[in-house]
Amino acid sequence: MNYTCRVTHSSRQFPVAQATVALLDANTNNNPVATARTGADGIWIFKDVPAGTYKVQCKVFGQTQQSDVAVVPGKDSEVTLDCDLGFELTLWMECDCKPQQVMTGVEGRALIIRADSKSDANTDRVDWTFSPEVASAKVSAREVKIAPPLGLKSLAVGVVVMEKNDSGAPATISISKDVTFLQADTQKIDGNVRINGRVALQEPVGVRLHRTASDPTLDQALWVAIRNRTRAMSFARYQEFMDRALRWEERSYEVPKNIQDTVSRERIQRDLNELGAHLHGVQAYKTLKLLTETFLLLECGVRIEPGEGHRTPFDFGEEAYRLGAPFTIEDMEERLKAYLGDRAQLPYITRVVKAAFPEVERDAWSGRLIAAKINEPCLIELIWSYWMEEGMLVQTMNAVSQRFQNVRAGGDRDPLLNLEIDPLRPLNNILWGYVQDEFNRLTVRRRAYEYVHHYGLTLYGKATAGMRTADSRSKFLEAFHNLLYQRSIFFKEDFQTTVIADGFPLLNSLKEVHLILAQGAQNQFGDLPWTARVEMMLTQYMLARREIRDFLQSRAMVPYKEPWEAQVDSMKTLQGWTDVTVSHFRDLAVYGEQLLLSIRYGDWIAVNDEDSAKNWARYFRPEIQGYLHAYRAATGIDLTNADTVDATIPGIHLQKRMANQRTR
Repeated sequence: MNYTCRVTHSSRQFPVAQATVALLDANTNNNPVATARTGADGIWIFKDVPAGTYKVQCKVFGQTQQSDVAVVPGKDSEVTLDCDLGFELTLWMECDCKPQQVMTGVEGRALIIRADSKSDANTDRVDWTFSPEVASAKVSAREVKIAPPLGLKSLAVGVVVMEKNDSGAPATISISKDVTFLQADTQKIDGNVRINGRVALQEPVGVRLHRTASDPTLDQALWVAIRNRTRAMSFARYQEFMDRALRWEERSYEVPKNIQDTVSRERIQRDLNELGAHLHGVQAYKTLKLLTETFLLLECGVRIEPGEGHRTPFDFGEEAYRLGAPFTIEDMEERLKAYLGDRAQLPYITRVVKAAFPEVERDAWSGRLIAAKINEPCLIELIWSYWMEEGMLVQTMNAVSQRFQNVRAGGDRDPLLNLEIDPLRPLNNILWGYVQDEFNRLTVRRRAYEYVHHYGLTLYGKATAGMRTADSRSKFLEAFHNLLYQRSIFFKEDFQTTVIADGFPLLNSLKEVHLILAQGAQNQFGDLPWTARVEMMLTQYMLARREIRDFLQSRAMVPYKEPWEAQVDSMKTLQGWTDVTVSHFRDLAVYGEQLLLSIRYGDWIAVNDEDSAKNWARYFRPEIQGYLHAYRAATGIDLTNADTVDATIPGIHLQKRMANQRTR
């Protein structure tokens, strides 16, 4: 007897080719009798099957379907296995600068076709065919954008989806859809107006103009990854990571579950166990420092992770609004893979490595100590540390440690002299470790030299007096502020619906800043920013502790974004430093880092499409606006001033504001 097996999908509409089918003997613990792959029609015939009870099983696209069947003597049998993969083709068209699902296309207007799936199908590749041929471009792994010409009445769309399969030929499914197109001069408005040579109005109709849209670009996935990684390294997630590891109130210490490396887990757990007994000495501070480095290592790399819990670094709604289209995490990961290419490496880094070392292949970077910087760069920027320093973060911790050591501040007045240090008693071991680790920490002068090398930014004060630098990015501030000014011009044009905003001045400014940043990527690039970030994040964590808050008697009613900010502002008030809240410096640090990362690691030198610059400005508009506001609040300088582009070192403006403050 012959046994015919048919494999289909989407309610038996389409066959599944190359699907693996197994015939199992139900009487012998489902031992396999025969296995085969379906043909192009989704059918395979098992010949000369003895009578009995069997199961037929099919594994395709990560799903398993099976059915029981009885083979009767002298009679052929057949069964159909339908895999509910839920693939369908949907149509989308730009409306109000956002894609909206439609049932038909319009000739002459761009149309996006998506191969949607209701399940997490294990797909490898999607191939598209069109009859007649039309101009098309892939938007993502399952999206294609077509440009239907005028006069097109219908279009036959065919899709072949291939299964991700490392062993043997992949299973494939085919989907087809006939798309009809309306004439370009025919459309309906709220069902009341039909425009077709003649106009018939049933009631007053409102008309709105919208700004011109730009085509999506692959580098948008890099920007999503940058925001994802910088948000993953935010203080809120860092504090949660540290508290989860230490659990101060219960005095119970455990390694966070997201640390998977066995060696790292054993080392950290050993240090945490010892922390319970070593309440004196420097071990507690060293453990905090190790945990901080581990946290940053876990969040390094160019990738997109949705995260878990209430502090997720990924907000689908916000990202979809910025990009102007909904998407899934899988779609964005595919777009990021397409941007990184076969080498899974940032195009900018690939370009630099090939130019500097043309004789060296990628495999030659065998040592992880070297290859990690090329393949898995940590998305941190030194400008974050610069603005934290200008915001008096480090100076605040230094003043607390001086009082802890019973050292009186220089000058006639020490505002901390009459503050009792009893509230700091629970942190004695941490503060002692901080003091003893001074010789291992970066000095202000050391960081100041690197600020000059990276950005031409100078710190002003006693610790940095008499500095003589060998190299400086003296044009960075002018170029960066000019970029922000060009952005303000672009937005004014972009929001005028009767004007097509010119993106080329913006693109040229991006290239200029990109080149200047690349020139500063030498010396201690990557290493000093990493060390500075570890030290300053640990400083923030200590300042955020309740003990230091009680010591400085911080104001509880001010709505700060991060809990350490209150202590810094309290210290500023006590010491008579600047009265500009540290919140503005925190915004400059966070927004400035994201903007410069997108400029540094984007391959802007190879971009000649103004849409990339337009997309960059629109995507990072909240960060740009936030940076402009914080800069004006901190320095008093409006960077959108049309009269001149300010290139004065921020420290000079801050000194002037301090002098004016003291004369009041």
